[in-house]
Amino acid sequence: MTAISHSISIPEEQAGRRLDQALAELLPDYSRSRIKEWILGGCVLLDGAVAQPRTLVAAGQQVELQATVAARAAVAAQDVPFEVVHEDDAVLVVLKPAGLVVHPGAGNPDATLENGLRRHAPALAGLPRSGLLHRLDKDTSGLVLVARTLAAHTHLTRALQEREITREYRAIVNGVMTAGGTVEAPIGRHPTQRTRMAVVGGGRPAVTHYRVLGRFAAHSFIAVRLETGRTHQIRVHMAHIGFPILGDPTYGGRPRLPAGADAALIAALQGFRRQALHASAIRFCHPVSGEWLEFGAPLPQDMRLVLAALTGSTAAAQRLEALPWPKAL
Repeated sequence: MTAISHSISIPEEQAGRRLDQALAELLPDYSRSRIKEWILGGCVLLDGAVAQPRTLVAAGQQVELQATVAARAAVAAQDVPFEVVHEDDAVLVVLKPAGLVVHPGAGNPDATLENGLRRHAPALAGLPRSGLLHRLDKDTSGLVLVARTLAAHTHLTRALQEREITREYRAIVNGVMTAGGTVEAPIGRHPTQRTRMAVVGGGRPAVTHYRVLGRFAAHSFIAVRLETGRTHQIRVHMAHIGFPILGDPTYGGRPRLPAGADAALIAALQGFRRQALHASAIRFCHPVSGEWLEFGAPLPQDMRLVLAALTGSTAAAQRLEALPWPKAL
């Protein structure tokens, strides 16, 4: 349980505004929806009396806020393996391995990344979703950003909504791309297969940028940047333009084998049983210091082996992996 306490005098510039609007400006560490929830719950007193979110405030009025954020006790602290890439008082950056679910849910009640985070930092129990700001699919590996305080969570959530956090991925796709580009297509539930997502007319806006790093006989190695964060966004968008991600069991279809492929390449392609997608880098402004931070994570071993089989050598694969985001399409 995290206690929140503030005593504020309404300044002249907030006079005439709604209480929830004024407090959202005066307490930027908390979202407006959370502040509204506290007002409706009687946790906010205006000159000693309970008020409503729409109550207009006057200069000099006194606001007392006393609230708590309850822990999500249902998520147990468990020993779950993951790597901590960066840690300070406000944020965590962790490396999620492929095969690890991010949040408990149907079919995965525990042994998730969130369970592991609860053991690593028990205070995360007082934050929404234990501070996890975004998620990766179970079989996608890579970097995940976690807030350690409510203020950091609010700041970074806004940064995500305002597209101020850069998330970059590496992927191997079926098909030979001629150039990079941008996919701007709305994503929603598949109209008939409810466990899948699809590009649909009434879906939520989704934008994915991609660049080609390497081309092979029947595949491409690409860099991807998300502008939005819809469920399965990269997987759906790449399949939508005809270049599904290698190994994707939901959107990828059958493996595409290049003509004349040797036994080693065939075995590498057919033996890859997850989507070849890795969250390789993240860049964000630190919620306390204001410093811009960037963290990277190398490809996991299984993707490296496939890339080496496609290029013909480990050294060539390493050179491709090290390529930065191309400046031109």
